[in-house]
Amino acid sequence: MPINQIVTPLDSAVLENKEQYSAYFKIVQHAFRELINGMTTHELCNPLEISFFKQYGELLLYSLEAFRVKYLYDDEEKMKVDLTESGFPNYLEFRYLINDLALKQEHMDRLPDPSKLKTEFLESLLKYKEPISKRKLEQAASIVYYTSVEKNYIFRRFIQGKIVKIENNPEAPYLISWAFYDVTHNRPFICFMYFDLHKTDIEEYTEKIYEVLEKTADRNVNLDMMAYAIDKKLPKILPKKLRKLDVGPLHNVFAKDELEMTHIILEGIINKNLKLSAHAIKLKIDEIVSTGNFTEGNFFSKQEFQVWEAKKQERYVFTTHRVIQLLYDKIPESINTLTKEPIEIPELTL
Repeated sequence: MPINQIVTPLDSAVLENKEQYSAYFKIVQHAFRELINGMTTHELCNPLEISFFKQYGELLLYSLEAFRVKYLYDDEEKMKVDLTESGFPNYLEFRYLINDLALKQEHMDRLPDPSKLKTEFLESLLKYKEPISKRKLEQAASIVYYTSVEKNYIFRRFIQGKIVKIENNPEAPYLISWAFYDVTHNRPFICFMYFDLHKTDIEEYTEKIYEVLEKTADRNVNLDMMAYAIDKKLPKILPKKLRKLDVGPLHNVFAKDELEMTHIILEGIINKNLKLSAHAIKLKIDEIVSTGNFTEGNFFSKQEFQVWEAKKQERYVFTTHRVIQLLYDKIPESINTLTKEPIEIPELTL
């Protein structure tokens, strides 16, 4: 594993109690849902891309809910929020979640029978008029966690989407999507590639495409580098357009980064100009398109590659009206460099 992919708990801050967990999850869920709504309303992607983005978003939100249940009554372990330019859970949390579920039965065998625990709850509350012990609450939360969380719905380091056929698009009749949680940036990325095929059928080449994407497009690199690697390892594919959506950072009261937008929000909360729930989420879209091709190799081994042209990066901010006012007041130059004015989202009440 390259050194820049090594992740340690030192890259993180922890959430200390149930109230912080509750507030954090509400902020992240609200930000992500409103991001999807804003992308749809302002047509930042086409309807097909939006539909895939929603699916990946649901996996992330499902994972966040799994974290919430996992740490609900656990005083020994704390969930870690990334300290760098993220605001999302540290990648290690996703790894721990998948490891937990791989040992699901072993954990369940050490917990009491759910029906007996339910009976004890009722006796404590109704018969003896006593509060339920913290230990039993922890056991109940663990049972809910291990019986309700499905491993297949967790946002993993790499998630492969299906290939779909696009009608009335002869130059690039196929679209494939994938997502990854970059371990360096600790935030999600969603990618789309439009392509055609050369002397092969999609059914025959699908598994090879999946294999190559997982090995070459599972981390954040420049799109032209990613495209060249895909092009080189898949000689029968003709990629025509690639798009990469970088979701985040999420600026909020739990973020510990040095970004100016985070500090403006923290300062506004401290000075009572903003609610504790104030937050902003960024979205960056990179796109490259094929403008031609060139041949590489010798007479006996030639391969055709695409010539790429990069579009200007699109940069968006989604936040509330009050935060937008502060941003224009504090950093107008930075806000004016966005692709369009900050996209307003409803306030969140904690």
